[in-house]
Amino acid sequence: QVQLVESGGGLVQPGGSLRLSCVGSGSFRSFNAMGWYRQAPGKQRELVAEITTGGSTKYVDSVKGRFTISRDHPKNTAYLQMNILQPEDTAVYSCSARLDFSVYWGRGTQVTVSS
Repeated sequence: QVQLVESGGGLVQPGGSLRLSCVGSGSFRSFNAMGWYRQAPGKQRELVAEITTGGSTKYVDSVKGRFTISRDHPKNTAYLQMNILQPEDTAVYSCSARLDFSVYWGRGTQVTVSS
């Protein structure tokens, strides 16, 4: 059974930073890709950032230059460094991981950007 556990969310003022972590556990060697999604109240879930096994990354336009995704393969852990946070970044951030033909999800962590 594969499990993903996120941490690092919280309340931050506009312009501040947070670092999210996602740790994967279970009987597998390595995920094919790991990513972060977010869903704000009343909005659809969107892909924020994704990183493949080879290290290729992609970001939604609204976070380019502010967010950085990275991963630690041996630890099956992904990180999302979020800088210059804005109120519109407020959402529940969820980690996802692809393993062969399956996609796994964490429960999510709340990020609130407010003064």
